[in-house]
Amino acid sequence: MPNRNSLPKLKKCPTGIAGLDDVLNGGIPRGRPTLVCGGAGSGKTLLAIEFIVRGARDLGEPGVFMCFEETEQELAANVASLGFDIAALSRDKLIAIDHVHVERSEIVDTGEYDLDGLFVRLNAMISSVGAKRVAIDSLEALFASLPNEAILRAELRRLFRWLKERGVTAVITGEQGRATLTRHGLEEYISDCVIFLDHRVINQVATRRLRVVKYRGTSHGTSEYPTMIDERGLSVLPISSLGLDYPVTNERVSTGIAEMDRMLEGEGYFRGSSVLVSGTAGTGKSTFAAAFVDAACRRGERCLYLAFEESAAQIMRNMASVGYGLEKWVKKGLLRFHAVRSTLYGLEQHLVTIHKLVEDFHPQVMTLDPITNFRTMGDQAEVKAMLTRVIDYIKQKGLTAVFANLTPGGSSAEQSESEVSSLMDTWLLLRNAEADGDRKRLVHILKSRGMAHSSQVRSFELTSKGIKIAGSH
Repeated sequence: MPNRNSLPKLKKCPTGIAGLDDVLNGGIPRGRPTLVCGGAGSGKTLLAIEFIVRGARDLGEPGVFMCFEETEQELAANVASLGFDIAALSRDKLIAIDHVHVERSEIVDTGEYDLDGLFVRLNAMISSVGAKRVAIDSLEALFASLPNEAILRAELRRLFRWLKERGVTAVITGEQGRATLTRHGLEEYISDCVIFLDHRVINQVATRRLRVVKYRGTSHGTSEYPTMIDERGLSVLPISSLGLDYPVTNERVSTGIAEMDRMLEGEGYFRGSSVLVSGTAGTGKSTFAAAFVDAACRRGERCLYLAFEESAAQIMRNMASVGYGLEKWVKKGLLRFHAVRSTLYGLEQHLVTIHKLVEDFHPQVMTLDPITNFRTMGDQAEVKAMLTRVIDYIKQKGLTAVFANLTPGGSSAEQSESEVSSLMDTWLLLRNAEADGDRKRLVHILKSRGMAHSSQVRSFELTSKGIKIAGSH
């Protein structure tokens, strides 16, 4: 029986688009056509032009872009904000762009249609720059007025066969049909690879997703993947199955509270662990998170603070009143806030944004305060799936993270509203108690994997010099 590693493998062409090549296990099929389909505004044209630009600019593969709906000037203006200088690449003979105007009325009147003229223009463009890549945007503009399905099918096959014969790697865009992936329902059957882009609105929030519908001759990710379009272009988050193979360490980091460290074997949390701090409103969850962030910054570590209820200025003012001066760490570049309402965008977009922030800032520590706000963006299962992916991702990165979790009044104390407590390494429960007209704050370590820890319920106070936990009794 032959060794699997010795079997021939399909040659692939990297797209250069962040995350997409991971989903495709290396890229789209080299020397073959790939169909990119989806509804209006889903990002088809952007993916096609990125494939051409990134190939020419970053991967040493000149390309050709043939468009039927936008002129070269319009296309250049649309992608200039992404840092794509199409004019410069054209001058350097790295890409060639051609706008073809198809007069549909002439096709309807005469009934004559073939692709010979298109092939001549494409061949000239390919030769002019030595193109390895071709993008055609879109099939609908090219074939929209063809009434005869037999001719349409023949010409589609002819186009795909012509591209294969030239040995170029092609991306062709197509509009989504009503009950089919594509308008004509034929394109997906003759394509070697089909990528579907989706732009949907859930709870009045727009989300983007990508799915690889088919890919002949190779394995690929089959899930729906969150996508994002920002100032860098299109990015895809490959999250089908993050393996449980992240590294662990016995190194410990301080909680920022001396007595809490003593409750955790005198050393604090494991580095790279996930910590849940839960409790009702006003119990001090954000203050525990701030204590940890302040201690990390004092060690010279970079910290990322994701806030979903308060602005960065408000958090810094409030924490200064209890002895945690976070503003100085922001000025020193050790602490970065990302404060947005959870309703700003969907769960997938939050997930992609977290990835982007971590990749940009390279923190050692982060906090999410509070994670319960995500409940407004999806049902329990969706929120848990998103937070599971966040936890897996930060563990892969070796980050130590604190998650603040609001427990509604009247609910069970040992309850995590986002149902992620089982994924956490350490769980601190904060609660209020009233006795003889006084209000006391209490902290209890419900669990801390891999270490001995105190089982006592301790009272604590928020003072001008930080959190003070009462000693053992």
